[in-house]
Amino acid sequence: MSASFHLAQLNVATILAPLDDERMRGFVEALDHVNAVADVSPGFIWRLKDDAGNATALRPFGPDMIVNMSVWQTAEALFDYVYRSGHKAYLARRKEWFSIPAEMHLVLWWIPAGAIPTIAEGKRRLNLLRLNGPSPEAFTFKRRFPAPDVVPAIA
Repeated sequence: MSASFHLAQLNVATILAPLDDERMRGFVEALDHVNAVADVSPGFIWRLKDDAGNATALRPFGPDMIVNMSVWQTAEALFDYVYRSGHKAYLARRKEWFSIPAEMHLVLWWIPAGAIPTIAEGKRRLNLLRLNGPSPEAFTFKRRFPAPDVVPAIA
């Protein structure tokens, strides 16, 4: 992997109830802890946040969908956070809080080191993945692509 690139990720989830509903309490109570684990995880660079310190108020995909977006040094660092940290216990409980996705809900892509992705870029990448399947522009953990060799010139 080139140190000139970092991995961006976006994932979306459809909530089963409003966040202030009792059914969502476990998720809401875990947010600060799960985000704190991410913030100190090896390879973590950045995550999308609103004024509350998380991204639950941001609803670019619709009123019942929450979004998460972050940047990591490598795909391995993100994978370790998702599946080998305290996050994993909450991931195992996701069916308590979110509907089963009918289509791809997670997308990964490479960005130049130091760049911060936008929600619009994440939406575009997720749509690319949904339409075309994994490619170097939009991929998954299961079908990863290496970082480009050259940083694109800024026009």
